[in-house]
Amino acid sequence: MAELDPVVDQLRAASAELLRLRPRVEAGEPWPLAERFGTEPEAAWGPRELLAHVAEMLPYWLGELERILAGPPPAPFGRVADDTVRIGIIGRDRSLPLRELYDRIEADVSRYAARLPQLDASEAARVGTHPTRGATTVQAMLERSVTGHLEEHVRQLRAILEAV
Repeated sequence: MAELDPVVDQLRAASAELLRLRPRVEAGEPWPLAERFGTEPEAAWGPRELLAHVAEMLPYWLGELERILAGPPPAPFGRVADDTVRIGIIGRDRSLPLRELYDRIEADVSRYAARLPQLDASEAARVGTHPTRGATTVQAMLERSVTGHLEEHVRQLRAILEAV
């Protein structure tokens, strides 16, 4: 078994859950765009903001994984929630067709599933420095910023759908 197989399994399971919600999300169209979708206290995400975020976060964190692996340890990586590029991409992409957002998510999960099994134990243990979390291993970054984060958004989407 490869070092990060459990992470891949967790990512695939969370992605499958997100895809199971797709018919309900599509049935709710047209979803209104949130007036505030940044980090302000009154920000509220609907399905479009949430899916746009997932579609931007997956390739972002895969790139950050590569940054840690390529850089001299401990390579700086990551961002904070109020990152203007992150918020800008969510603002731009939340108006894309749902089909495109789901396709991007599926494609990026496949990219993780192809890349992570290639990493050995020393690469999974490689350390980078996050601006707020400090020293973090590749494996810990993946568990928190990718799989755990995706699981949080699946729960959030489920709650949004149950509220309507």
